[in-house]
Amino acid sequence: MVITLAGVLFTASPQTQAAEVEIVEAHLENSDEGYRLASTFHVELNRSLEDAIQRGIPLYFTTEVEIRRPRWYWFDERTVFASQTIRISYNVLTRQYRAAINNSNLQQGFNSLEDAMSLVRRPGRWVVAPPGALQPGETYVVGLRMGLDLAQLPKPFQVNALNNSDWRLSSDWRYFHFRAGGK
Repeated sequence: MVITLAGVLFTASPQTQAAEVEIVEAHLENSDEGYRLASTFHVELNRSLEDAIQRGIPLYFTTEVEIRRPRWYWFDERTVFASQTIRISYNVLTRQYRAAINNSNLQQGFNSLEDAMSLVRRPGRWVVAPPGALQPGETYVVGLRMGLDLAQLPKPFQVNALNNSDWRLSSDWRYFHFRAGGK
């Protein structure tokens, strides 16, 4: 009986691919508007997240950037913290996916989920620090991570998402050094 029960439990649990986020590339660029982040992510959605979008639940992908100046005599100085959220949704009536960035008025329609996710995987260069925020010649440590923001989901789905590992989608922090230059 135990073997049969174990067999039933094993076949009842669906095989889903793990959702993952990996930072492929990231660097800062100095421009007239300030310091821009250029980044590329590898994002794979599992079946649960794809089903959620198909049923009209928007997903929010938040990228966080932290710039710190190392100090030998005390804790590192947190110079800049910035975040950007990209919302991916699906409209059942128009059969179109929509992507919107919270820091701008950019909204774009796509015919497929893969096309909409391209905006998450390769976001545009966005200003993370205004001009003058970093001291020229100083070396800074830049931290970056991206993940699914569960706090922005509709309330009934937040409870399910917190208890379900299929909804945990986040990269680890990735750090790199950046030497600020003057313009």
